[in-house]
Amino acid sequence: MESLEQYMQQLTAAAAKSSAFSKDIQFARWREVLAAQLTGWLGGFPEQRAELQPVRLERTTCPGYIRERIEITTYEGLRMALYLLIPEQAAASPLPAVLAIHGHGYGSRELVGLNPDGSEREGDPGLHKDFAVSLVKQGFVTAVPELLGFGDRRLAEDLDSGEPGRNSCFRLSSALLLAGRTMAGYRIYETMRALDYVQQRAEVSPQAIGIMGISGGGLVAGFTAALDERISCAVVSGYAGTFATSILTRNHCLDNYIPGILQDAEMPDLLGLIAPRGLFMESGDSDPLFGPAGAKQALARLEMIYAAAGAGGGVQADFFAGGHEIHGEPAFSWLRSQLAAAREKV
Repeated sequence: MESLEQYMQQLTAAAAKSSAFSKDIQFARWREVLAAQLTGWLGGFPEQRAELQPVRLERTTCPGYIRERIEITTYEGLRMALYLLIPEQAAASPLPAVLAIHGHGYGSRELVGLNPDGSEREGDPGLHKDFAVSLVKQGFVTAVPELLGFGDRRLAEDLDSGEPGRNSCFRLSSALLLAGRTMAGYRIYETMRALDYVQQRAEVSPQAIGIMGISGGGLVAGFTAALDERISCAVVSGYAGTFATSILTRNHCLDNYIPGILQDAEMPDLLGLIAPRGLFMESGDSDPLFGPAGAKQALARLEMIYAAAGAGGGVQADFFAGGHEIHGEPAFSWLRSQLAAAREKV
C-alpha cells in the first residue's frame, strides 16, 4: 500500500499543467493566455482602480537618503503603508526605482533598518539584510510596501499579542479563499498599486522600475513582474524553483498557495511570463525552504522559455554559499545594468 505522502506526490505530479510552455507554441500568444489564466487563479483584480489618495505619515533624513512613509489606497476601503527611500544627492534627471518586497517577519520596517516599533535598529538585520537600504545606496529610489498580514496591517488579535513577528496570514488567507480570492492575488495587486504611486513621483524615471523580493516577497515580486509589464526587470531571492521541490515538500504558510494553479503550469512557466524582460534568481546552497535543486530545475526551463522569447541570456542566477537570505551585490550590479539600459531606451 502506498503511503499518504506517495499518494499526494503522485496526485500533484499528475496535475495537467496544460499551459506549460513548449517550443511549438508561439511565445507571445502563450504568454497572453497563461497570464490571463494566472490572474484568474489568483482571484482576479478590480476592473477600476481606486484613487490612491496618498498621505505622507513620516519624513526622516538618514545618512545619504531621505526616508518617507506614505499611505495609499489599494483596494476600495483598504489602505497600505509603504516606505519610500530617496537618494539624498541631487540628480539632473529622474532616477531608476526598485520595489523592495519583504518576506515573513515583522514587515516593511525590517527592510529599512528599523525595529518593529519604528526605532532605529542596531542588531542583526536577519535574512532581509536591510536590502532596501542597500538599494537606495546604489542610487535607486526604493519603495517598500507593507504586505497585507504583516507589521501594522495585521488583525487586532495579532497586533495585541505583543509579538511583532506574529502575522495574520492564515486567517486572512482563509477568509480570502472562502470569498474566491487569494492572499497572493491581493499582495500582487497591492504591489501594482505601489507601482502606480511610484510612477507618479517626480524623482522616479517611470520607464526604469525594477522589483526585488525574498521568500514570500519573492513570490510577490516574481508574479507581479509576470503580470505587470511596466516592471523592467525582477530579482527573485529565496523563492524561484518549483512548487514540487518547495511548498509541496513541507508545511508552508497558507499565503503561498494558489488553488488550482497546477492545472495550468508549474512555477518556472509562471516566472517565464516575465520574458523577455530580465530575471535574476538568488539561491543559497543551504536554503532549507527553496533550495538550489529546485532553483536549478527552474533555471533550465526558464532558459528555454527566454530563448523562445528571443531573449537568450535574459535570465541569470546567483547560486551562493548561504541559507534562506538575501545575498546582494551580484543582484544589485545586475539591477544597475538592467535599469540603466531601460532608461536609455526612451
